[in-house]
Amino acid sequence: MSDLIEPRKVDIVYETEEPVLYRTEAFEGGEAAWITLNRPQFNNAQNSQMTYALDAAFQRAVSDDAVKLIVLAGSGKHFSAGHDIGTPGRDLHKSFERTHLLPDHSNKPGAELLYTREQEVYLGMCRRWRDISKPTVAMVQGACIAGGLMLAWVCDLIVASEDAYFQDPVQRMGIPGVEYFAHAFELPPRVAKEFLLLGERMSAQRAYSFGMVNRVVPREQLEAEVRSICANLAAKGRLGLWLTKQAVNHVEELRGKRTAMDAVFHMHHFAHAQSDLVHGNSLGGQDGKSMAAANKRQAGEN
Repeated sequence: MSDLIEPRKVDIVYETEEPVLYRTEAFEGGEAAWITLNRPQFNNAQNSQMTYALDAAFQRAVSDDAVKLIVLAGSGKHFSAGHDIGTPGRDLHKSFERTHLLPDHSNKPGAELLYTREQEVYLGMCRRWRDISKPTVAMVQGACIAGGLMLAWVCDLIVASEDAYFQDPVQRMGIPGVEYFAHAFELPPRVAKEFLLLGERMSAQRAYSFGMVNRVVPREQLEAEVRSICANLAAKGRLGLWLTKQAVNHVEELRGKRTAMDAVFHMHHFAHAQSDLVHGNSLGGQDGKSMAAANKRQAGEN
């Protein structure tokens, strides 16, 4: 049955009541807020429970004047395997207290359900997080796949372990990339096409060569490297950091980032609707298990 029209009363089993962890660490000049994705059992797949908890954690860090910067990390082996499309905690049809001026998605028919939900939890939230007034640093280890890319890309800096890899394999679903479509801004256009069309893993070192990643270090040095960045940023003035972020983000907007993302978001949802009509499933007949199996096969081939 279609993801878009399946019964809305579904059993949801959350394995944790803390899908996001929050702590602060003091440095000379200010504190760093450490926000950690906490679904390691499912490689930090992002359900709405996690997404809204993440939004609340970012808001908490922004509201605390002692916090100078924010680190976004993932617990366990992987940073994030992407959006939740197959765990017991998948909560597609659940209502939450919304953060944007959008209606509840859960009672909407057809393609309107996903279109409304993803405006809220994916495109809308990621844009807000990208514009946070404090520097943000993504600490990436292991897999950073599809929706995981969105979380890393909204951060100002990305520090990756040598074993980290980046991937957007949603072409298998007939979808032209994840909702926060920053691919052609993070990568040269021809490389972005390769990344999307082939859906192969990109190593941290190759991502570094294109400027998508700031630093690559051995896994055992990852946290220490991020702490050195924290110490640097915490010693700087709050307003100056914010203005610097705004300056560079403004240049991206002048290059058309927002309008490009709006256009691709609509292509993304046309693809969802087409898949639902053709396959009876908005994900092109795929689910978490089939996508994971295909990724493992492809990784073995390359």
